[in-house]
Amino acid sequence: MTHARLWLSIFLSGFAICACILLHSLLTHAPYGDLSRVGRISEDDFGWKIDPPRVDSATLQGAPIDQADILVIGDSFSASHVWQSALVRDGHSVATIYWSQMDEMLCADFEDWLSQIGFKGKLVVIESVERLLNARLARARNCTPMKRPLAATPGPTSPPFDHVPTSTLNWDAQLFSGWMTQRCTRAAIAGKARTGCNPMTLARPVDEGCALFSHRRCDMALFLADDLNHGQLTADDVARMEAFSKAYAGTRLLWMVVPNKWTAYLEPARSHAFVDALRQTDLGPDLFSFVQQEKTQMRDFYFPNDTHISTRGLLALGEHMVRAVRQKLDSASIASRP
Repeated sequence: MTHARLWLSIFLSGFAICACILLHSLLTHAPYGDLSRVGRISEDDFGWKIDPPRVDSATLQGAPIDQADILVIGDSFSASHVWQSALVRDGHSVATIYWSQMDEMLCADFEDWLSQIGFKGKLVVIESVERLLNARLARARNCTPMKRPLAATPGPTSPPFDHVPTSTLNWDAQLFSGWMTQRCTRAAIAGKARTGCNPMTLARPVDEGCALFSHRRCDMALFLADDLNHGQLTADDVARMEAFSKAYAGTRLLWMVVPNKWTAYLEPARSHAFVDALRQTDLGPDLFSFVQQEKTQMRDFYFPNDTHISTRGLLALGEHMVRAVRQKLDSASIASRP
């Protein structure tokens, strides 16, 4: 009888401990930022708190490639279709395809490839985040024929949020999710590495962070370690972009290079040689200077828990791109006059 009571008390104690651990996990906010999800970081600490503007869903719908006057070749910064929505409101039909559909390569058969996929429009916008541009340009020097994408995506592959995600019971949580989130959050804030916590997510102090972000721990924000792993862009990268554009002068190209979040908030002078060289060309807008200006005009220009620009920031970026597109098309029209 004594042994039975002992085993029963051990069982009930273990059950109570597991129940508390599970309850903690169920009450831990499910991650809604890519950096908080990868790093197992608390959304209560790093999740943004300001409702984003609503975007008319009709402006997020892309056109088929053969009906588009603008083709966007982009990455995850174009996946929400939010910045492209400004082009749609300006009267353009926009098709969006992604680097991943083309094996991350722009090859020598670029113009033949455009013809094969049916594009007959006025402009191709080549969008790339800063950290991946160098590798993408390097592959263009020696690559196989371009892979034909199945189709442009009609709608966004990552639809934009239209509200702050609310905290509800996280039924997808694993038993130790809450404990791991708490552990990894403390480690990230302290700048320490912990087993089970992805080192690709870094928490770093941001000057005047609470004027720039809306999350609770606004003195810090989350950043992607990979922003630093690819090195800085240089004037040689601009030369490669220029060479590519000249090689396909029959196609109007507009380059759109989006700064890393690390560059935007922690190291604004990063890739400065690239920016200085880009300003001397008509390849595309200087988004590095644009971001430095716009990040102080609104909170959460980049999401604090994500490596991407927020919905509000993307709408501002879209308006900036509308002006760049107009300028590019106007200059092309003037150049074609007899």
